[in-house]
Amino acid sequence: MADAPVVCARELRRDYGKGEGLVRAVDGVDLEVAAGETVAVMGPSGCGKSTLLHLLGGLDRPSAGEVWLAGRRIDTVGEKAVARLRRGAVGFVFQAFHLMDELTAVENVELSALLAGRSPRAARRRALDLLEQVGLADRAGFLPTALSGGQRQRVAIARALSNEPVVVLADEPTGNLDTAATLDVLRLFESLHEAGQTLVIVTHDSRIAATADRLITMRDGRFVDETRLTGGTTGRSLGALAGLEG
Repeated sequence: MADAPVVCARELRRDYGKGEGLVRAVDGVDLEVAAGETVAVMGPSGCGKSTLLHLLGGLDRPSAGEVWLAGRRIDTVGEKAVARLRRGAVGFVFQAFHLMDELTAVENVELSALLAGRSPRAARRRALDLLEQVGLADRAGFLPTALSGGQRQRVAIARALSNEPVVVLADEPTGNLDTAATLDVLRLFESLHEAGQTLVIVTHDSRIAATADRLITMRDGRFVDETRLTGGTTGRSLGALAGLEG
């Protein structure tokens, strides 16, 4: 199915607790993300954005509904099958970076490719290429503790791309960054979008949401609004985006 969405959710629900303590973090969400599309999801803290992202990437299991990833339904298969698909099809970017402090930048980046089954030589070559793309070729041998927050996030983005994923799922990728580092990450996401990478970005930051094709607003576990943006940042300067409130 060449026209099948890269990511698809149908009547997706995630409950925590029982009885009076029941919390419905995601409540009947439908979503389709086409190949090459960037979708941003915004909403207040606790509205279910991160839970949704974890469900879409197979890090969590739904209480009800369907999740499709790269043409395969993942909510009905075993954890090992989900993990295999996740390693090969998904790149994750987190607010807290989640780099391994004992590994250098290039070792962190190549790890995803190694887990996805690439040879050590191919994984190292791709990691070095990606670090060059994110402007950190000269930091390949540095440990994360020797890098700034913005540099660590760029390493994390390179790591997310090392397994050549069909979709990158980013959870508050600029949440821990200052303005200058945020603009660096904005440029990276814009270049990924222009290169045809499929992206789903959960964010509080209107600057990064402005790079998307579609902006979805989420409240109380539901989608309450959807806006199609005209070409992401096309026609806008990054300086103008920097002036938007985060």
